[in-house]
Formats: sequence, structure tokens, C-alpha cells
Amino acid sequence: MNRRVVVTGFGLVSPLGHDVKSAWINLLAGKSGVTKLSGDDYQKLPCRIAATVKQGSKADELNLLNHVSKSDLRTMSPGTVFALIAAEEALKDSGWQPVDAYERQRSGVCVGMGMADLAIIAETYDALKQGYTKVSPYFVPRILPNMAAGQISMKYGLQGPNHTVSTACATGCHAIGDGFKFIKNDYADVMLCGGAEACISPLAIAGFCRLRALATSFNDDPTNGSRPFDARREGFVMGEGAAILVLEELNHAKERQAPIYGEILGYGLSGDASHITSPHQDGDGALLAMSCALRDAKLPASDVTYVNAHATSTPLGDGIELKAIARLLEGDTSRIAVSSTKGAHGHLLGAAGNLETLFTVLACYYGQMPPTLNLTDKCEEGKNVNLIPNLPQSWDKESRIALKNSFGFGGTNASLCIGNYKQ
Repeated sequence: MNRRVVVTGFGLVSPLGHDVKSAWINLLAGKSGVTKLSGDDYQKLPCRIAATVKQGSKADELNLLNHVSKSDLRTMSPGTVFALIAAEEALKDSGWQPVDAYERQRSGVCVGMGMADLAIIAETYDALKQGYTKVSPYFVPRILPNMAAGQISMKYGLQGPNHTVSTACATGCHAIGDGFKFIKNDYADVMLCGGAEACISPLAIAGFCRLRALATSFNDDPTNGSRPFDARREGFVMGEGAAILVLEELNHAKERQAPIYGEILGYGLSGDASHITSPHQDGDGALLAMSCALRDAKLPASDVTYVNAHATSTPLGDGIELKAIARLLEGDTSRIAVSSTKGAHGHLLGAAGNLETLFTVLACYYGQMPPTLNLTDKCEEGKNVNLIPNLPQSWDKESRIALKNSFGFGGTNASLCIGNYKQ
């Protein structure tokens, strides 16, 4: 069976905007969602910046109560709420609304979460000290990573595959890849795929600081803190949000005249088998994941003209990924463009790969490659690579083929091959 899988809808909640249109416009305009963190607990930490979702009742803020009830906010984690909001936009964009038992059974959810909200855990532990009855009965559901997928499934009656991925910072990319395979292998016709993350808290920031993973020199200059591929990069900036893509079997989409934004062509995944936090020094795992994605797509590496990189702005990881890309292309990097959008929205951890996949599909659709923000002095590994510094670039190709990489702690790697839709 040659079941092609296309993207027919998007939804997101992000530091760059609370809907797809505004986030895409802000990304191409070079805006940053990184700000200072307020609160006494943050002032004691080496890193005091993050890319947060602006919440409130103002025009440019996200009012959660416009989407969920006060009761929902007590029973769900913030990440789950973000996922529900993104799913609502994605389904509306796609126009998919299953109406009978068969359609519900052929529609599934594959949404992941990288880590639980540590603030919920810390607050509940403090509550336990006051007595057993002070512990919320919703504590466990609020910290389970699969609750975002479960809540989406229940809200829309989707009875197909109900699947959750939790592979650290590769979560979102793996979720889309797994959903792609569910459709390819005829488990479903429609899959809502992506990830959500909302774990910014003093404890989470402290933990990543102790790993020496975060940028700490830009507390008074937050918008310059996340700088992938730049010589001054020193660590990532935490972000939060959610992004959901509607994946659909091509004929199913065409029959209902759904919008088609792009096509998922291949999926590759691998393990570094090397270190708990650092990638393999030669990029072996990243190379294998990209090679597997291209083999799955039945395409040569020479067809790829854009890579949306994982590049988080860490001194080690960005350079290794560029090494892996150069190896994939057998040293010929002159004809390829590479960018990381994390300079604009920070690193959303388990929601990074899906948000960036969304942007990659839009790049294929509009022929606009998003920029790498804060790139003023290329790192050594990127000297001969077009890293799309600071301004978007036109993608003047009839066939626009991209790779999207995501890598996570534990040495887990994912790569998607994505293209503009062609008959």
C-alpha cells in the first residue's frame, strides 16, 4: 500500500504568538519571545530568562478561560491546556470533524510531553506535609505525560490510536513520525500529532543550570540569549507551548477537499548509545536518523535543500549537528541552507520538534525559510554553510525538500523528511 501522508491543519500556542498566523509572521519578522523571569525565586538562579507564553486578558495575551473552564484548570496541567488549545485551532484549520463511529475509529491522537510540571510536584509535596487530605485527587492525572493525548481524544471522540511519546527534546518530532507511520500502515486515516510543554519553574531552571545547559550571561539582555550556531552561544533558553499538526492520508484529504500544506515523506530515528546528555562527538546518531528518514522517503541527500536544525544554542550540540549534516552531504554544504528557529522562541523541550516541524511545513508551503536569530559570528563548523542569519530567505525551488532534526537527552534522535505537496 502506498499511502501518502499530508498535513491538513495546524494549531499552536507559543512564545511568538497564540495562533499559527501571528507566530509565523513574528518568526519571519525576527521577533523574539524571550523575556526576563519575574519572582524572587528566580533572582537566586544563574539563568533568569525564558520564552514564556504571555497569559492574561489583553489583546496580545492568552486567556485560558476563553478555552477551558476553571474546573479544567484545577484538573489539568498547563501543558495539557496548551495542547487542547492548539488542537482546537488545528482541527478548525483542517475542517475535520468525525461524525460517525467509523470516522471516529479512524482518527487518532499522538501527542507527547517531555517532562511533568515540576511546580505541581513541588507544591503537592508541600501540601502533603500539611496532611494527606491536602493532596489533590487530580495530582496524578496532572503529571502523567499521556493526559494531553487523552484529553484531546475525549474532547473530540477520537477512538483511533491514542499514543504518547516522551523522549525528552525529541518528543514532538517522534510523535509526528509515529503518527505518520500509523497512517502509512493503515491504523488510521487522520492523526492529531505533536507535543506540549509547560514546565518553566524555579526548580526546572535550577536543574538545567546545574547541568550547565542554560544561557546565563544574558539576564539583562534576554532577546539575545538564544543564539544557535553563533560563536557566543553558551546554552539554551527554556521555552513553553504546544503545537499540533493534523496528518491525513492523501486520498482521504482530497475527497473532503481539505487544505494541503505539505507532505511528510519519511521518518528516521536512532540512538547515540554514547552519553546521557551529550551527543556523539562525530554526530553518528544524528547522521543515522537523517539517513533513515531519506531512505524511508526514497530520496537521495542531494534532493534536500533546507534543514531545520535541532540546534539549541549549546556550545557542543550545534557544532556536532553541523558535522553530521556535512557528513550526510559528503562535505558539499554549498547548496544547502540550515537554520534553527530556537533563537526566536527558545527551546520548548518536548514541544520543540513539533513546533519547528510546523514552521518547516510552512517554509515548504510558502517558499520562505525562517532565520536563525542572533547569529552575528558563525561558529567554526558553520563557516561554509548558509545558516540564514537574522533574516528569512526565499526558497525558490519547484520541489522543496527539507529535513527536520530533533535530539534528546539519553541519546535519542529523530528526523523527518518534509516536502511541499505535489500531485
